[in-house]
Amino acid sequence: MTGEAAAHPLRAAVAPLVDAMGGEMVDPEQAAADDVMLSWEGREVVAVRLPRLSASLDHILADLERRQGKPLAELDRKTKQSVVRTLEERGAFSLRHGVETVAAALGVSRFTVYNYLNREGGSTGPR
Repeated sequence: MTGEAAAHPLRAAVAPLVDAMGGEMVDPEQAAADDVMLSWEGREVVAVRLPRLSASLDHILADLERRQGKPLAELDRKTKQSVVRTLEERGAFSLRHGVETVAAALGVSRFTVYNYLNREGGSTGPR
């Protein structure tokens, strides 16, 4: 890709979003069938490769850990409950083994995660 295309304002604008969701930006000529092509004024500028859902949960957990400034397992109970609420809002528990993955990251049992969900009146969807 030319320097001009690499520095295109559309790439710069979507970079934080792509990073936040754990995606990857690729040149249009390297796009796969499942990539999302983004165009600017009729010209393909960048393709976004979306992460697999299981990788997304890992990415979300890593992001929450960075925001907290320490491993999720070291958080106090109240903060862990808040993390569980955030993860529920983001759909983490609709993934198969989502509860188990979150429980391991928080250093608690699946039962504890279910308690956190039920305490807030949350749904528990498929596991």
